[in-house]
Amino acid sequence: MRQHFMMFAAYNRWANERLYAAAEELSNDEFVRDTGAFFGSVMATMNHLLVTDRIWMKRFTGLGDAPTSLDLILHRSLPVLRAARVAEDERISGWVGGLNDRAFSGRFTYTTVSDMRTISQRLAPALAHFFNHQTHHRGQIHAGLTGLGKPAVPLDLAFFQRTEEGRAYA
Repeated sequence: MRQHFMMFAAYNRWANERLYAAAEELSNDEFVRDTGAFFGSVMATMNHLLVTDRIWMKRFTGLGDAPTSLDLILHRSLPVLRAARVAEDERISGWVGGLNDRAFSGRFTYTTVSDMRTISQRLAPALAHFFNHQTHHRGQIHAGLTGLGKPAVPLDLAFFQRTEEGRAYA
């Protein structure tokens, strides 16, 4: 199971690198323009993913900042947001890589941000949600980029698995 989630952490980093590189082609007006995604703009959706990753990592590890609003804008500047994303992806990869197989069946308890409920669940299903949530919103960012006339960025897991890094997990 550890290998499985290490693959998703590495894929997450790879896909984010590709999306952020594509976003560098946007003007600031395009970066903040509402593209019809749930959080509006490419900038707001990228911020949402960073916010939720920090919330989940605080739940998982007990460490770091955990924003209290899902639509918080942490960074309006793409270079600053990208640096924060790189750091968070490294944090995620390091933490997942440090887990042993037994940890994935363990339980943890947290309080939700949206309705302040206490939830207790096993780690593996929570991690599955964590990585799936990122994929979901990266799809919205991808749609925003293509809607703004930028070339499509291949983000499929299969493409990652065909890279040198990804072959270690395939």
